[in-house]
Amino acid sequence: MAQQDTPTDQHEQRLQKLEQLKEFGVDPYPVEFDVTHTSRQILDHPEWVRKDDEQPRDELQTVSVAGRVMTRRIMGKASFFNLQDSENTIQVYVRRDDIGRELYNKVFKKMIDIGDIVGIKGFVFKTRTGETTIHAEEFALLSKSLRPIPIAKEAENEKGEKVVYDAFSNREQRYRQRYLDLVVNPEVRETFRKRSQMIDSMRDYMKNLGYMEVETPILQPMYGGAAARPFVTHHNALDMKLYLRIANELYLKRLIVGGYDGVFEFAKDFRNEGLSRFHNPEFTQVELYVAYKDYNWMMDFVETMLEQAAIDMHGTTKIENDNATIDFKRPWPRIPMFEAIEQYTGKQLYGLDRDQLAQAAQELNVEYEEGAGPGKIIDEIFEHHVEPNLIQPTFITDYPLEMSPLAKKHRSKEGLVERFECICNSKEIANAFTELNDPIDQRQRLEEQARRRSEGDEEAMSLDEDFLRALEYGMPPTAGLGIGIDRLAMIMTNSESIRDVIFFPHMRPEHHDTEGEESDE
Repeated sequence: MAQQDTPTDQHEQRLQKLEQLKEFGVDPYPVEFDVTHTSRQILDHPEWVRKDDEQPRDELQTVSVAGRVMTRRIMGKASFFNLQDSENTIQVYVRRDDIGRELYNKVFKKMIDIGDIVGIKGFVFKTRTGETTIHAEEFALLSKSLRPIPIAKEAENEKGEKVVYDAFSNREQRYRQRYLDLVVNPEVRETFRKRSQMIDSMRDYMKNLGYMEVETPILQPMYGGAAARPFVTHHNALDMKLYLRIANELYLKRLIVGGYDGVFEFAKDFRNEGLSRFHNPEFTQVELYVAYKDYNWMMDFVETMLEQAAIDMHGTTKIENDNATIDFKRPWPRIPMFEAIEQYTGKQLYGLDRDQLAQAAQELNVEYEEGAGPGKIIDEIFEHHVEPNLIQPTFITDYPLEMSPLAKKHRSKEGLVERFECICNSKEIANAFTELNDPIDQRQRLEEQARRRSEGDEEAMSLDEDFLRALEYGMPPTAGLGIGIDRLAMIMTNSESIRDVIFFPHMRPEHHDTEGEESDE
């Protein structure tokens, strides 16, 4: 629960202005305002600008805009202010003789504050300094802001250097009060526009290939499709335990069994895990399943779709990140997992038993949990020694069977499966299989997962009898894919933390000491 804020002097002053507005007969929260243009439309149409002072009013383009007051410059009978709407900021010129003496003197000058939402109707002209400006002929208050908005200010220090102060820059406050972050930090609004643009590009790409967008259950009686701990809830009417899905894989495969050749879903998934720069317990991913394809085809698909997404977002395949320029231009390198490990450690691990792998991990200074199996030890070595080196988009292929209970056994390499992960900027952004469609093999692997679960592995999968029954009716050869939208958005928008690309990330309660809350892992 959020803590009650202590009222400030400015807050009290604004409450007083609110009462004065009502007494003056001004509704501080009217129900509507007719907006005809955005600031961006006006700035993009120089032909709307008044050519000279003699041009008749009936020849001018009338514009009606609304937004927040972000700065004010009161100059007696006339004033300027900057109005910020959803797209940009534009200057407004207000004159007493145009909007009325009482409205100007008593309301605009004395009762309007930075942060108030107002509406303007008028025409466009350019000031002597060449700035496109709206000449207001009508002015309306649309929403009185009762809290002061932190606006960044610049000043010069003793050395003549520019210093910014009063900026809304505290990261924890920005995440908690995203609404305020969006108001005062335009670059944040642009980040989320880019995220939406990325999703639109991917969705259009899949739809243009004829794949159908679907929805599957979020509340599930049996969770599966990933190695993760679930959130648990209870359905009162049915008196049964339910889980928030950790993945939508098993339901999408049921649809392939049902006869669809290609289905995808942009899904909210939930995993009961810690918080970090790369993890949020509620996250977005897209999963795609295409019949009669394999993981080789899916690699072609992924690099083509994400190359197009980069172009749609930035006009180029190259994305500037803080530590590197990342290029999504295809083709991307494809490296088998064991070859990648040998390349960066000098050790060949393929075919080693558990004790030999444990010895290799010790020699490489890699820690692993007591009781970890061979696959988990290999995974820890890979994460420690290989992932940090993979900055450009790279497919890592052919994983140990133990790590991939839902993937088909490799057609030519013993003990491996046909799986790839795409690693970019040192983190996994995509995971894909040639899907296991042999119901006998799948049952054996899920039974092994259930055994591990009974021995205390909380991330092991459950045995889903209905999913196995679906496979027994026959699922065609299928390629499956999952892409983490949040992590991909971090890269595509050059964002440092997953919280920078999620509107409302999960946070500890406000009264909690959050120092060090977000780890670097």
